[in-house]
Amino acid sequence: MSKTHIITIILFIVNFLSSCDSTHEKKDSISIGFSQIINNDMWRKSMDHAMKVEASLHPEVKLTIYNADREVKKQIQDIEKMIEQDMDVIIIAPYESDSIVPVIEKANLKGIPVIIVDRKVNTSNYTAFLGADNIEVGRIAGKQIVSLSKGRANVVEIRSESVTSPGTERSLGFKQIIDQFPDIDRISIDADDFNSTNSKYVKILDSIPNIDYVFAFNDVIAYNAWKISKKKKPNNKIKFIGVDGLNVPNGGLQFVKDGILTATVLYPTGGAEAIKLALRISNKEIVPKNNKLNTTLIDSLNAEIMSSQFDKISLQQSDIENQQNFIKDQLEKYSSQRNLLKISITLSLLLFLFAAHSIYSRIIISKKKKELEKTNAKIISQRNEIEKFAEQIKQSNENRLNFFTGLSHEFKTPITLIMSYVESLIENKKIKETKLIDEVKLIHKNSNRLLRLINQLLDFRKIEEQKFTLKASNTKIYDFTNEVMSNFKGEAARRNIDFKLICKNKKLELFIDKELMDKVYFNLLSNAFKFTPDNGKISISITESQDNTVKIGFKDSGIGIPEEELDTVFSPFFRASNNDKNSSGIGLHLSKEFVLLHHGTIELKSKHGSEFVITLLKGNSHLQTSEISNKLDVQNNFNNLITDNSDLDTDLDADFKEENLISESEKQSLLLIEDNTDLVYFLRTKLSNEYVVHTSDGSDAIEKATEIVPDIIICDINLVDKDGYEISTVLKKDLRTSHIPIIILTAQSNKESVLKGLQIGVDQYLTKPFSLSILKQSISSLLFNREKLRYYYTNNIYLVEAESRFGNQEQSFITKMNNMITMNIEDPKFSVEDLAEKLGISRVQLYRKVKVIIGINISDHINNIKLEKAAELLKANEINITEIAYSLGFSSSNYFSTAFKNKFGISPKEYKSNL
Repeated sequence: MSKTHIITIILFIVNFLSSCDSTHEKKDSISIGFSQIINNDMWRKSMDHAMKVEASLHPEVKLTIYNADREVKKQIQDIEKMIEQDMDVIIIAPYESDSIVPVIEKANLKGIPVIIVDRKVNTSNYTAFLGADNIEVGRIAGKQIVSLSKGRANVVEIRSESVTSPGTERSLGFKQIIDQFPDIDRISIDADDFNSTNSKYVKILDSIPNIDYVFAFNDVIAYNAWKISKKKKPNNKIKFIGVDGLNVPNGGLQFVKDGILTATVLYPTGGAEAIKLALRISNKEIVPKNNKLNTTLIDSLNAEIMSSQFDKISLQQSDIENQQNFIKDQLEKYSSQRNLLKISITLSLLLFLFAAHSIYSRIIISKKKKELEKTNAKIISQRNEIEKFAEQIKQSNENRLNFFTGLSHEFKTPITLIMSYVESLIENKKIKETKLIDEVKLIHKNSNRLLRLINQLLDFRKIEEQKFTLKASNTKIYDFTNEVMSNFKGEAARRNIDFKLICKNKKLELFIDKELMDKVYFNLLSNAFKFTPDNGKISISITESQDNTVKIGFKDSGIGIPEEELDTVFSPFFRASNNDKNSSGIGLHLSKEFVLLHHGTIELKSKHGSEFVITLLKGNSHLQTSEISNKLDVQNNFNNLITDNSDLDTDLDADFKEENLISESEKQSLLLIEDNTDLVYFLRTKLSNEYVVHTSDGSDAIEKATEIVPDIIICDINLVDKDGYEISTVLKKDLRTSHIPIIILTAQSNKESVLKGLQIGVDQYLTKPFSLSILKQSISSLLFNREKLRYYYTNNIYLVEAESRFGNQEQSFITKMNNMITMNIEDPKFSVEDLAEKLGISRVQLYRKVKVIIGINISDHINNIKLEKAAELLKANEINITEIAYSLGFSSSNYFSTAFKNKFGISPKEYKSNL
């Protein structure tokens, strides 16, 4: 055990012990700064106290109070300091409206929320304002005086500081009320030293004998005015009204209780509310811009009640402070004890670890020395082996490459022979006149595909050995591109991919080696289709540039290639990190090499999908004479490499139609829903001797099924429009097709796919590759079972219940049909058309469905029900034969007797006499 390990263990233990006790301290703190302008005022001290009490209720709040002592410069400095400290919220009680505006806007620009309390400022660049409505304060005082004086009095208004917003607004509110009463005379003065002989208020006392009311802008001014009034005129009856209403000794509330003041207007400090507002802002809550504090009038009627309520609140606050102080003391004791315990545990662990280390070190050192000697010997031996192995790998890779190249050549020979024989068969007149020609062409097409894959392996080797020679000929690039695109249009349609060619100049000509450029196109388009999802977009754009070049862009909406891998995309055996598909990794490398042979460039852009851009030069001046071919631009044989053989399908359809016309009356019908034309051709050929085969690529499968109502359906899962599951679900739920057996024939062989198919009601689930004999037997068995079910229905047609072990739609259909026939059994005008209309299907579909399920036509079925009912009536022996005939809708008794005898073998009269 090394010293590093010991130190690490010690640090881990110390850190663990610290973390165990500091979990509760991890909560983020909220720093709130408060700039107070006045420190010797009872109202301001009450505000500071309320803030401290509220902040103490929130452990995460760190409150700092700065007092400017009526100095505006100091207040600005305090706010600057709070901005530098990056406070979470700044609360400001301004002294003046203009001087601190710049520093408020500075805080706002830095993103620090600012709350203005009490007095207003001449800017709106703050977060919120909190304070009482001072206009309402003046109105409350004015209304009280009007109420007491009944609109006739002499009033003195003593302002505190008229330059501040509270003073201005209180005077405005007071004036709004008083001016409504002409018999009230108002004198407004500013507060000064009442003990001075030059005091304005003293002069008014001397000059005006009958002063009724004095409204002072705070309780202190009102109290001083009351004292000087008592001194000058002991027997005066002047009533004094103040503002603040503090519940403290020598506060407005006490003055009202003592009868010194007639009333005082409660002007709340808002200290607690300011802290609450700051917390809401810090928590990213949306708060109003203006937040008004409620105010009210305190007079002799409610002074005791208000005082009692304030006393209770003060007592509760005092209890809270005491409890918090107690908790703080306990936490300090706990912290001290915790630290002592941590030190003791750490020292004990240190002693133990150092003792263990000293013993362990002696043992380990000797072992380490021996191990190092052995390790050095192993490293030398392994290095020699690695060098030898690297040489072997290099040689092995070369041998492997040569082997695969040789093997590719070996594959090419028999494939070439196969193609030669197939081509001779195609030219054979006897085969041309038979349907065998189509199978031979299919062999030829797939041989070409295999040959192309092998050629790609050989091309890679030739590129490595630089054995390619360019043979460029003048080619209409639009026609060439369009021809290659035609090979991929079937895939684009099947997967609903928007596949288009953009070219303004369709006559543009370029010198290209069509064979090599075809391989480039094929590789780029194969990649585009491989990595573009269904319903995506793939486009080829051909654009002429002013620098005598042509750009051919291959753009798709696929998964793209990571940006960090763009530089290596053309390297041999490259495979993108987001590619989960099988790939040889040589296609793009070959493409780049072939473009370089044309003296062009290829680049990749991958932002939203991928875009490969090939740049080729116009004309042939950039090519050497040996690189130019004088052959005409003729149609190459590359069409057969991946063709859909659409021209072949037309001839095949004619042959099949002819065969169907010959044998249609004797064969059962089969609907094959498959979008692979080769597989369609194969199955159609193999099954047409036994069945009338109809086909659909999936886009019109449901419409065809409801139109022809086949005896059986074979359906793939991955189709053009809807998948096989959707088609099967619709057909099994449709009354017109619910009876048709469905075989799913797909490459999806996992358990979930099989269960999904069986759950939606398909009758057989076969996976590809499949055995043709098993498929044929499955078709035969399902049709045989359907025949057995038909036999059951035919012999128990009047006993069919809505629910039976044979299940679902057929039972419901027959029950519903029989009920409708029975309900209308006496109506001679009730026809097959009426029955079809009531069942919600067409007349033709009704005939087909009944014929398939029961084995007889619908008219015979209706007559059978009527005759069974006639037999019941004959047994009841309540009405005669003629009445029975007409009651069941038969046109005459003779027709009834003939029909009855045809069904039961005896006439109604004989049937009745035998009972």
